[in-house]
Amino acid sequence: MEDEGLCDPQLELSAIVGFNGTVPNGLIVHPDRQHLIFPLGNIVIKEDIVKHTQPFFKGHTDVVSCIAVSKSGKYLASGQVTHMGFKADVIIWNNETRQLKHKLTLHKVKVESLAFSANEKYLVTLGGRDDGSVVVWNVATGQAICGSPAAVLSAGTTYCVTCANTSDDKFVTGGNGTIRVWDLDLANRKIRPADINMGQLKRRVTCIVMAKDDKFFYCGTTSGDILKINAENRILNSYGPAKGKFSLGVTALALLTIENETCLLVGAGDGEVATVKDGSFKRIKSSKVNGAAVTSLALRGQGHQFFVGTDCSEVYKFNMSNFTCEKEKSCHSSAVYDVVFPLGSSELFATCSKNDIRVWETAGKKELLRITVPNMTCNAIDMRYDGGAILSGWDDGKIRVFSPESGKLMYEIKDAHNKGVSALAVTSNGSRIISGGGEGQLRVWDCHEKSASLKTNMKEHKAAVKCIKVCKNDLECVSASLDGTCIIWDLVRFVRHQVIFANTLFMCVNYSADESQIITSGSDRKIGYWTVYDGSQIRELEGSKLGSVNGMDISGDGEHFVTAGDDKLVKLWNYHKGEVVCVGVGHSGAITRLKMCPNLRHIVSTSDDGGILIWHYPECIPKTD
Repeated sequence: MEDEGLCDPQLELSAIVGFNGTVPNGLIVHPDRQHLIFPLGNIVIKEDIVKHTQPFFKGHTDVVSCIAVSKSGKYLASGQVTHMGFKADVIIWNNETRQLKHKLTLHKVKVESLAFSANEKYLVTLGGRDDGSVVVWNVATGQAICGSPAAVLSAGTTYCVTCANTSDDKFVTGGNGTIRVWDLDLANRKIRPADINMGQLKRRVTCIVMAKDDKFFYCGTTSGDILKINAENRILNSYGPAKGKFSLGVTALALLTIENETCLLVGAGDGEVATVKDGSFKRIKSSKVNGAAVTSLALRGQGHQFFVGTDCSEVYKFNMSNFTCEKEKSCHSSAVYDVVFPLGSSELFATCSKNDIRVWETAGKKELLRITVPNMTCNAIDMRYDGGAILSGWDDGKIRVFSPESGKLMYEIKDAHNKGVSALAVTSNGSRIISGGGEGQLRVWDCHEKSASLKTNMKEHKAAVKCIKVCKNDLECVSASLDGTCIIWDLVRFVRHQVIFANTLFMCVNYSADESQIITSGSDRKIGYWTVYDGSQIRELEGSKLGSVNGMDISGDGEHFVTAGDDKLVKLWNYHKGEVVCVGVGHSGAITRLKMCPNLRHIVSTSDDGGILIWHYPECIPKTD
């Protein structure tokens, strides 16, 4: 797949908008204090905090499940998940060159957690519940030194591992009913565990942090309290807070020194971020981020500033002095289903996903507006020609129309389709909405100021409508469906004008610049050129070597078009020659949709891992003679 993309000139990647916030401790500040490191899909991104440049590490075959950075910042390690019955890779990277140093393959299905030893000699890896083993690797050679089951058979899954700060030979693991301190016996190639005696206390450990002198370590639990354990005699020292436990559990921990006193920085499942005293664990300062579980706490330097990552894929920047925060990064936390630019403007674009629609600034890559509809998925969006409304189709069968400035609901069309709204388009004068549903019907709606009324219903498709395009004069439209047909409709008489059959599930369709042809693609990986007049096929191209083509868009001058799909590549084509001009390599998940901006400055592509990639449109590309 990647070799296919490397043969052609590369599209220049402008920015990646994405962050997988569900990875525990998946947000790390590099020891140079200038970079944030975080995963997205199967890549790991290293973002400059000031300049926002985003080089990335690409080598995993599936979603990255954990990351770790060595003490000096020289090495980065990342682990992944894979399918049942297969082995999951751990990759050690050279952080400076972003080159793969070692690929370590031993764990089954999932790598749960990683930790580098104090002097970067060893990497400790922890397998998930299907693996259940802890392995120590030599960082220099990439060879496994020894391994052992992570817990006794009577205990549950082990979730986290951390290494000592002063010794290469000691590390700690914790999980469901198990906390163990391990000593490495290098001469005999053994790791020897010592179980912590908890007495009657039953806890599930989610995170561990070691004291600087390694005398104690602290464990965050799902019960909302913190355990302080003596690492030398291996007994429970204290736990707390006695009152006011952290709601929904302690999900992240970090160690701080405030006025020469040791304190803990705590992240909780309800979004609370607090500093607590060592020993009593009483709150000193507390704040709350927007309704999401904290999954990462990343200190910058000595902790004067720190970053908080949440499971809603948002990053907040805190100042320790006044304990205030500002939103540093926000992204979709699940698949993005559609993207649209306003007519004639490249400054903004909108995307839709589960629960929300978001409007983004193209240059700053920042979220400007979020429209939330809880527990619903938005499948399609469009914008009125004057930018006065955002139209959206949802899986509850409603069409909702929002104000693009305030995000307030202007009106909604209830029961627009009985199997969800799967496609949407608006006429160029904004007077009509054309919607497609999961049941295969097309419906035309007359738009009024505060409402819309049904004009007609057109039923020819037998499966979900995936894409609708309206011609410039609003007299015709074309719809692509999963039933293997594309239908050109007469919008004056509301009848079928022409139908195209193919042995595929059509995913996308576009008119050519002069609207004499349409161009289609879908699950058969073929790009088809068809005449509008009689529906005959003119040309067929191979759009992809792997998987469906899910998205397509054509430039305003008709010279070029872009395609993307399950092969994770963005391809820019010459329309008349049918040749690939440039290829964009960077997505970590299957691409769901893409759009060229009206002024041909950017290409925006979205994927099923929640990522949004913004590409520079190449300035010097050959045009057809």
